[in-house]
Amino acid sequence: MSRLSEKSNDPSETEEKMKEEDLDFFKTLLTNWMEELLLQADSTRLGMKDPSDNLADPSDRATFESDRNFLLRIRDRESRLFKKIISALDRIKDGTYGICEMCGEEISINRLKARPVTTYCIRCKARLEAVEKTIGE
Repeated sequence: MSRLSEKSNDPSETEEKMKEEDLDFFKTLLTNWMEELLLQADSTRLGMKDPSDNLADPSDRATFESDRNFLLRIRDRESRLFKKIISALDRIKDGTYGICEMCGEEISINRLKARPVTTYCIRCKARLEAVEKTIGE
């Protein structure tokens, strides 16, 4: 019986370590993302001063308020994302970007490309989500 070669499916073992050009890529990506969020926030702020608050019809008023509340919820989520982007840029500066906060292992580049603000490797994040699911948070 021949033995099959044991090949690891662990991305942290198959990927190369993060290089300086990778850090530059993520720094540019995060900076551009942050600038885009700032532009959207500014347009929302300007939109709040829009004189269309003077709606006589109650249905139009309700629709306007509903749309405004929806937009504010989106901006609130973007505000939290903005803080995560700032934190990721700080980690790039101090040399801890791409290192899992839980286990200390390197986070795969593919995971960072999918979620550049992540602070956990895929294994630790899966464990956290499993715990959250069992607790019901």
